[in-house]
Amino acid sequence: MGRAGGCGGRRTPARQRVGRAHTRGELELRERTALAVVSVGVPTDNRLRFGLTPWEGAADGGGPPAHFIGQVELAERLGFHSFWLPESHFVAQSYPAPLLLLAAAAVRTRCLRLGTTSYLLPVRHPLHVAEEVGVLDQLSGGRVILGVGRGFRRTLFEAFDVPPSEKRDRFEAALEVILRAWRGEPVIGDPDGESASGRPPVRVTPPPQQQPHPPIWVAAFGPKALAQAGRLNLPYLASPLEPLAQLVENYALHREALPRDARDVALPVPVIRTLFVSHDQSCLERVRTALEEQAQALSQQATGVLRRAGDAALDEWALVGEPEELVDGIERYREAIGLTHLIARVQVPGATPDELTRSVHLLAELAGRL
Repeated sequence: MGRAGGCGGRRTPARQRVGRAHTRGELELRERTALAVVSVGVPTDNRLRFGLTPWEGAADGGGPPAHFIGQVELAERLGFHSFWLPESHFVAQSYPAPLLLLAAAAVRTRCLRLGTTSYLLPVRHPLHVAEEVGVLDQLSGGRVILGVGRGFRRTLFEAFDVPPSEKRDRFEAALEVILRAWRGEPVIGDPDGESASGRPPVRVTPPPQQQPHPPIWVAAFGPKALAQAGRLNLPYLASPLEPLAQLVENYALHREALPRDARDVALPVPVIRTLFVSHDQSCLERVRTALEEQAQALSQQATGVLRRAGDAALDEWALVGEPEELVDGIERYREAIGLTHLIARVQVPGATPDELTRSVHLLAELAGRL
């Protein structure tokens, strides 16, 4: 069976496991732009990096930790490149502490990349983030990819006493503090970015194992968030819900916002998509029907981007079919937007636990061909 973009044979030292090496000129260029962010390089072997998000795998509806470790270990055995966790609060089956779960995954795996799809910076103190991500990167041997976001649910901001109108400013201010801390600079700052007069500066230790820092990707919805990610010279992590045509527009907007002298340096193009594969036509039809019903319910409850996603045809935001159909669908994304990293959202309604697990095995087989 082909590998899914995992570590395969010899393990590369952690400080080198960040795609291709950057030339000195590229590093100097990135240090002159935005927040001096250095992003993971685009793979030079043209192979798609294939990651997974959790699936429940049991009919009892247990919470996320119940089956998480087994799923992570299976992902590594099957050769997937990465495993990803969202962050969510105050909803059923929440993931309120993704770094804790990824720390557990780090000690049970050897080469699987460990990522967050949207670690919410506006509701955290940036020094805590710098410390905790640094520890996780050390613990994992330099395998962290930090996907960051702002959050959008009003209940989230109210619970953490953060004015929603400040989320974008807090996000950028927090990111600046985190990056300065990882560069070893003395830092002073509050979560809202205000300098704390009278407090002594501090240096954060340990630093991340990946230098100058782990790859940082930005989960973004809407023109303002896309423009902010581009202006900061950060890769944009596309959502699982927006149709491909919308992603083409989004990546164009993101590219236009990049610093002018950084536009020739290729960034990763990661996308989260709902994927399900099977040879059983009755199973595929059942999953398609359940996903369409789920999308219709979302459309009735949501607004803006989420409503448009709910109104879109299923094959515009999900790939459900036999292996060859999924290969063709994934190639459409590579041709349209230059897809480099595919994060599979594999928990789908309408499928049994065994069918979900078989789908993951089939995804690993087809990933070796991409």
